[in-house]
Amino acid sequence: MYDLQALIERCLQGDKLATARLISLIERGDPATPFILERIYPHTGQAYTIGITGPPGAGKSTLLDRLVQKFCSQQYAVGVIAVDPASPFAGGALLGDRIRMKFDRRNQDCFFRSMSAGKAMGGLARATQDVARVLEASGRRIILIETVGVGQSELDVAKATDTVLVVLTPDAGDSIQVMKAGLLEIADVYAINKSDRPGADSLSLALQGMLDRKAMIDAGPSWRPPICPTSAAFGHGVRNLYESLWSHHDHLQKNSMLEERRKSRLKEELLKKIEEELARVVGKDLLCKVEAAGGLDDVWARKVDPLTMARRIVAARFEERADAKNFPGD
Repeated sequence: MYDLQALIERCLQGDKLATARLISLIERGDPATPFILERIYPHTGQAYTIGITGPPGAGKSTLLDRLVQKFCSQQYAVGVIAVDPASPFAGGALLGDRIRMKFDRRNQDCFFRSMSAGKAMGGLARATQDVARVLEASGRRIILIETVGVGQSELDVAKATDTVLVVLTPDAGDSIQVMKAGLLEIADVYAINKSDRPGADSLSLALQGMLDRKAMIDAGPSWRPPICPTSAAFGHGVRNLYESLWSHHDHLQKNSMLEERRKSRLKEELLKKIEEELARVVGKDLLCKVEAAGGLDDVWARKVDPLTMARRIVAARFEERADAKNFPGD
């Protein structure tokens, strides 16, 4: 057994082993998770969170490694969450970022954690935001989150971070594919990695054209995402990218948008957790009652469609609660 309160206190003091243990408990949905999150939450809310996304093979991990070196050289304590895709059959994940990224443990104050995306869609694991809070509570002031890198469905990172860095390569496809993937809408900063390859200038011009059209539509003080050519393998362009990330952070603060973005993020997260709790507490109970009453058989027999049946179930549940509330003697 372990002393949970002692683990939390050690985590708040920056102990990496305690931090890792708490993250493991949260990842596997341990019953102690609510207690852990309740205790660490007052120690969060100040870290600068950066999401890194883009298609597979764009060099996100190598670029992330370079950014970690840059942040650490400026005396920032860094936390990294790398979400890897899970097998749809076995459910496991390779966690390959552990292989590709090489941290200097002696000179870099960095905590690195790989996570499997599991069954979650959208590029992030279910517990990503909670794990980020544990890292922040342990003293990390920069949190970098690398997404799965699956493309079009990978938009949750925009709801979980302050700044979204989209990494593209010259062979990532034409401008229509970039637009189709939804990257234009979520990107705060672009990095055209492997910019030494042919086609980098064409991709940059395509992005500039799309940003020009977007600027004509937007109103008010807007941010125009910078396009940063990089070659992570050789370290080229990393300083300019680093400065662009901080420029976006300063822009958000200057225009009072950082607090607004974080409040919006909390609202989205709260709604999601309410839905999860309702599904956990109510869903199974209602489904059992439906099956017992033959509701599932009616849906199977095409006597009623699933949406109508779902509405009937929910309405009946609320009627039951109303009747119980008004029961004589209560």
